[in-house]
Amino acid sequence: MTLRPALAAALAALALSAPSTGRAADAAHPTVIELFQSQGCSSCPPAAANLRAISDRADVLALAFEVDYWDRLGWKDTFSSPAWTARQYAYARAMGRDGVYTPQIVVDGRAAGDGLEPAGLAALIREGARGLSGPSLGFRGEGVEVGAGSAPSGGADVWLARYDPRDIDVAVRRGENAGRTLRHKNVVRDWIRLGRWDGQAASLQVPAAPAGLAEAVIVQTSGAGPILAAAKR
Repeated sequence: MTLRPALAAALAALALSAPSTGRAADAAHPTVIELFQSQGCSSCPPAAANLRAISDRADVLALAFEVDYWDRLGWKDTFSSPAWTARQYAYARAMGRDGVYTPQIVVDGRAAGDGLEPAGLAALIREGARGLSGPSLGFRGEGVEVGAGSAPSGGADVWLARYDPRDIDVAVRRGENAGRTLRHKNVVRDWIRLGRWDGQAASLQVPAAPAGLAEAVIVQTSGAGPILAAAKR
């Protein structure tokens, strides 16, 4: 499924125009937009298409997590992982929710919604985006550098995300999407905890990466709380 040109243009114009901090994100402070979805969910393709429409922006880090709780309902998602389901449930607990659903989009660990409409996704991004706040963060050679700053009382975790930046088409043969070919982008393949951040400047090593995967680093309040910083390469 693709967006009509007018809708895509509207989303691109609105998506990051007014983050909750009052300052727009930029390439050094990309807004992290996580999509939790499944190939077995017939409601998911519109949200995936809406996120793909802005996924190449320098000021956006779009990540697709394929959950596994749809796998028992006729089609096993080719990218699903119980780890991605666990991450979604961690968000539910952190946000005081009773359960999870698909599609679900989480913006900077601060706001969640379904992302089914371009205008709704734009509003969700404005609600959740952290803007230019947080410590400095970036890749340096074989490692990651986190700058000094104000850390949450419980500390924060530094995560390495590895994802496939290609457009990947999957033909679904069973379940709710039987007979459809679904397009994927930025599918997360690895999610690695590099260490903790307590407000002091830190240097962390990054393990060698498999070929073909893009990388991003995220500093997130422990317990799936608000995201404090992100960088991609």
